[in-house]
Amino acid sequence: MSDFHQSGPITTLPRLTRRSLAEVDAELRSFALATPLALIIPSLVTEMDHPALAGMVKQIAEIPYLDTLVVSLDRADQAGYRRALEYFAEANQRTVVVWNDAPAMQHLVDDIEKQVIALGPRGKGRAVWMALGYVIAERRVEAVAFHDADVVDYERSLLANLAYPILHPRLNFDYAKAYYARFTDRLHGRVTRMLVRPLLQVFTDVVGYHPYLSYLEGFRYPLAGEFAMVSDMLRRLRIPGDWGLEVGLLFEVLRHRSARRVCQVDVADHFEHKHQGLSPEDASAGLNRMAVDITKHLLRTLAASGVVLPESRFKGMRVAYQRYAEDAVADSFAVSVFNHLEYDRHAEEEALETFGRAFAEGCSQFLEDPLGTPSMPNWSRVISAMPEIGPRMLQVVRELGGIIKP
Repeated sequence: MSDFHQSGPITTLPRLTRRSLAEVDAELRSFALATPLALIIPSLVTEMDHPALAGMVKQIAEIPYLDTLVVSLDRADQAGYRRALEYFAEANQRTVVVWNDAPAMQHLVDDIEKQVIALGPRGKGRAVWMALGYVIAERRVEAVAFHDADVVDYERSLLANLAYPILHPRLNFDYAKAYYARFTDRLHGRVTRMLVRPLLQVFTDVVGYHPYLSYLEGFRYPLAGEFAMVSDMLRRLRIPGDWGLEVGLLFEVLRHRSARRVCQVDVADHFEHKHQGLSPEDASAGLNRMAVDITKHLLRTLAASGVVLPESRFKGMRVAYQRYAEDAVADSFAVSVFNHLEYDRHAEEEALETFGRAFAEGCSQFLEDPLGTPSMPNWSRVISAMPEIGPRMLQVVRELGGIIKP
């Protein structure tokens, strides 16, 4: 059973009781009258070939308080887009498919890059950013939740738990982050366990107490792709375009809201999604690339919050990381044995070695270019430079037939 111990500057909301989903749905339906909710799912076209997304759509179709489902569709040709319109029509809610590869949408993006700033490489961050632009332009909802498209064992109670602290009129939270246990017959979540946690320990040793580090350490699963927020934050957030999306977004939230307006929510007893390959020999792919990007984002956000890390400290940080990562492996082994889970020591050690190299590579790239690829501009800047951008985006989606069940 969860406990209700609170640690750090953010509020943790565990599930201590088991309320009926019908009761929670009814309560959320009443909240949503004043605070309509949209759900954003960034999705590659290939996700429609996997059973995870089909299961999610089936569950989402039963959610009674959801105003709009927004799918930000990437890497789709004309046939893929038509398939997506039929695929997501299975949802009972009003559904919008934003086709990012449509020529008209690409023309719109080209104009943004000409008149405002380059958006950087495409990826999940860009897909999220495009969906935000659409939601802002519609001005229809007051809260937005986000899901990854590959949750294998998705239950609609996940959204109910995630949205509850945002929709409840008396709780006064502006941002909610999901947390959960990732395991099957073994522990998962290697990047969190063996990279992010040890890195935060290293930075705390080097920097000492710092509000941003304390804030990050308070999150039980900082890389979760499931979160929710009030819609008046959407214009202000700068979205990283790479694998540093979740870490970078947490920094953006803290820039614009007090940590007391941020919570994390226990959303599920068990959570599983697709696993990225480790790619130990290729720092541009898989979890290896993710680890490099996360390292760079942590260093850059620390620098942006006023922390100066002299180059002479980086070698010592790598040694300290190795020690803390080895401790994390030992901790994971103990948890696995206690719960009678499988534990592949070789695979864990291989991941540790890969993340160690990724940390070194991330440090090197940060030192070479501390600014790196800038995050995408917030939508306030884009709208200020191009006041017509919102209506244009709405028109493109409408003319492409992207609004299902309006």
